[in-house]
Amino acid sequence: MRRDDTKRRIMDAALELFAAHGYDAVSVEQIAGAVGIKAPSLYNHFVSKRAIFDEIVSDAAARYEDFTAMQSVHVDDADADTGEFLGISEDVLCQKVREIFLYSLHDKTVSRLRKLLTIEQFRSAELSKMYNERYVDRLANYHAGLFAHLMEKGQIKQYDPYVLVLMYVSPIMTLMGVCDRQPEREDECLQKLDKHVRLFFNAFNK
Repeated sequence: MRRDDTKRRIMDAALELFAAHGYDAVSVEQIAGAVGIKAPSLYNHFVSKRAIFDEIVSDAAARYEDFTAMQSVHVDDADADTGEFLGISEDVLCQKVREIFLYSLHDKTVSRLRKLLTIEQFRSAELSKMYNERYVDRLANYHAGLFAHLMEKGQIKQYDPYVLVLMYVSPIMTLMGVCDRQPEREDECLQKLDKHVRLFFNAFNK
């Protein structure tokens, strides 16, 4: 088996265990056992459990950025995305949001990391900070910047951009949380997601 294949299997097994049991509860021996190798062999690929975790975080971020770039969205760069949303139709906006929502929900790496950080935010100050950076501050700053640019261009009504962020992003994250806890409600949540985006579009679009 190629070295890269083993490294990927280690990362996948570790994330599955972390998401199910929490970071601290999982040992290197458990990860190695899930992969079907001995702990010393695992250390040929990663120097520590933390190194595995750090690689998972980097991989999830890269995967998410690659996917959103395919949707012409760059979640770290509101300036680059302003043109994409100028003159966007209600239907196209709904489709973009739906595709990113479904990707976030079903990509195993992205989904498991979100679930892990959701659990660990109450156990680890470091992972609590990471959760806030990824799922609160990053989304808030990006959307606030985007809304501010769209106001300047006359695309949407003038309003406090951070208040708009709360109105727009919070329901989406709430629906994602419902799907994480109750996957059988996905269709219901997708319908609510569509209604939410359409309501926001029609309430604030000029």
